[in-house]
Amino acid sequence: MIRPTKPEDAAALIAVANTIGFQPNELEYLSKMLADYFSSNTDGYPFWITDDDDKDGPVGVAYCEPERMTDQTWNLQLIAIRPDHQGQGRGGKLLRYVEETLKARGGRMLLVETLASFERTRTFYSKCGYEEEACIRDFYTTGADKIVFRKVLNAG
Repeated sequence: MIRPTKPEDAAALIAVANTIGFQPNELEYLSKMLADYFSSNTDGYPFWITDDDDKDGPVGVAYCEPERMTDQTWNLQLIAIRPDHQGQGRGGKLLRYVEETLKARGGRMLLVETLASFERTRTFYSKCGYEEEACIRDFYTTGADKIVFRKVLNAG
């Protein structure tokens, strides 16, 4: 079941991020982001989505926020599925849920970023209808390029 994230999901979602290789400092930052989200009244901007498995609880997460100073352009900052639940179509369903949520809110475009070395991730976005828009060389560190994908949700 895909649904909005609830405060009681936080620990399980941090665990999901841990299983996919987040570093301790990244997990700490993610924990702070979730705490800030639940302690503020954001009226749904940005938003967190949880993939909740009936028997295993939260096994996936997506986090999306609006791009500042744009007309309804959004950035998918995080999408992750616990490794033991990957390969079941969950990531695609979670991404479609995010897209439908944004369309309903008038979202015009969704951007996603990944490392150039993440071949599987880049293939996933291509299969989901995203076009490679840009490559920023040495973005993360020397030799670690950032690839930006985009998908138009509502033509303006």
